[in-house]
Amino acid sequence: MKLLSARRRHPMALVVLLLVGLLLTGGAYALFTSNSSAKAQEYSSDDVAQGQKLFVANCATCHGMSGQGTENGPSLVGVGASSVDFQVGTGRMPLQMSGPQGQVKKQQFNQDQIDQLAAYVASMGPGPSVPEGDYLDASKGDPAKGGGLFRTNCAMCHNVVGAGGALTRGKYAPNLQNVSEKHLYEAMQTGPQNMPIFNDANLTPEQKRDVIAYVRNASEEPSPGGFKLGALGPVAEGLFIWFFGLAAVIGITVWLTARSK
Repeated sequence: MKLLSARRRHPMALVVLLLVGLLLTGGAYALFTSNSSAKAQEYSSDDVAQGQKLFVANCATCHGMSGQGTENGPSLVGVGASSVDFQVGTGRMPLQMSGPQGQVKKQQFNQDQIDQLAAYVASMGPGPSVPEGDYLDASKGDPAKGGGLFRTNCAMCHNVVGAGGALTRGKYAPNLQNVSEKHLYEAMQTGPQNMPIFNDANLTPEQKRDVIAYVRNASEEPSPGGFKLGALGPVAEGLFIWFFGLAAVIGITVWLTARSK
């Protein structure tokens, strides 16, 4: 019994237990984040090499020669291929000019070049991969469930139908109605600009698809009330009534006064 008790109180027992705990924690983390890891291994070495050339010529001024970041741009280590596909694919990057946030504009690179840039950035460290497959098929999503998720997580910035809206300090939430399914998914994956990151622990891939289905449904839904005024809500409608309604009242008043004379 004394021997058994001595073994239980061995000074290395605590170290062993700590190592086992770390291994279990690391394994669990890897399991739950495996579907968000970078797929750098799926890119060829030539893609990475070509992407590095494009990066040095177009991105290194702000992000550093190795993507480590500078005072003019954040580090790209660990942002993953998905972030590159979104930022460059929507024309936000490279930046046209400095400002509160990147502006959507025409793509500077074709899709092959974007894939090469994504390959190089993905090689810097693990991060979200470019989404593909059924999760991008809005027709397989549930707009009703997506609507609930959107109103809870997105509507306070993007408007209840995804029409966008102003934020603080010159920033804004963009209109989502003409954004592709892939870029909608990538935005949820990577959290661009002021948007929070919705990883698979926050919103599952199925839930992301439901949100995309809702945005598609809202953008294609006809307006039974007539002109939607940008779907910006009561502010736009109130301004419309204030300016045009008041102008009509003044015009009628002037007309009646002129006739009475």
